[in-house]
Amino acid sequence: MSANPEKIFIAGHNGMVGSAIQRFLEANSLGQNGSIQLVTRSRAELDLTNQQAVADFFQSEKPDQVYLAAAKVGGILSNNTYPADFIYQNLVIQTNIIHQAYVSRTQKLLFLGSSCIYPRLAEQPMQETALLSGPLEPTNEPYAVAKIAGIKMCESYNRQYGTDFRSAMPTNVYGIGDNFHPENSHVVAALMSRFHQAKVDNQSTVTVWGSGKPRREFINVDDLATAAVFVMNLPKSVHDKSVDQMNAHINIGAGVDVSIAQLAKIISNVVGYQGQVVFDASKPDGAPRKLLDVSKLTQLGWQAAISLEQGLARTYQWYQQQASVRVV
Repeated sequence: MSANPEKIFIAGHNGMVGSAIQRFLEANSLGQNGSIQLVTRSRAELDLTNQQAVADFFQSEKPDQVYLAAAKVGGILSNNTYPADFIYQNLVIQTNIIHQAYVSRTQKLLFLGSSCIYPRLAEQPMQETALLSGPLEPTNEPYAVAKIAGIKMCESYNRQYGTDFRSAMPTNVYGIGDNFHPENSHVVAALMSRFHQAKVDNQSTVTVWGSGKPRREFINVDDLATAAVFVMNLPKSVHDKSVDQMNAHINIGAGVDVSIAQLAKIISNVVGYQGQVVFDASKPDGAPRKLLDVSKLTQLGWQAAISLEQGLARTYQWYQQQASVRVV
């Protein structure tokens, strides 16, 4: 390691995305000068919603780079049930970190958002320019508004203070470290845990929320980690040339989508569930389609490497390992 390793703070390192970024950086030691020092804090060690605590942390550590992967996340049910929590906690976390990164003169920051920032009926695939062009999906509007605010905060600090704060908008993320809570999980984890339990209990049917018709794009979290590091380490001249000052975020996705019915079929096959899949059309579908236009990132030189089938198989293997640990 060099005398002055690059200090990189991963906010949210215990979450699915943050932990994947940490794994990738530890395995590859990717920093601007070839060596890095990772800085992490658990929620017990640093409350990111506490303005003074975050200010004290940045004053003490003065990180060179910040990956802002900390967020309150969840699926349709949790977004509908806790809208105030979603908008408040996400706004406060990102506001504290982005501002203190400016105060402490952090060289680079990458803010990770979500594809839900785009209008519910945005033209598909969704280009970065679709932002703020129409109404949002009501079921996760508070979360989306918070993420939009994060993008605009990064852009505003860049315009006023000349900072190098970047934003990346991933599509639906799944993989190792996902949350399999029965009520607060996203669709992949929810379906995987449901099919697994149905197989264990020998249930004849599994009911899936919605009609099964909506189409979604998915990216494995380890692919997302490589993309995040790629965007962070783009030379400033290359990054700035590829984005608009007032629309500076970059989409991250696989570039292909599947219907929820197709996803359920793939997951049931991965799990080995032999029963029948039933769709409950009385439950909300969410947006009819969410596919990102990833041509900007592709032109910059990155594309996803893990297929949906490969990624789901890896995820289920990890899930089974975690389940066995819990049983023991």
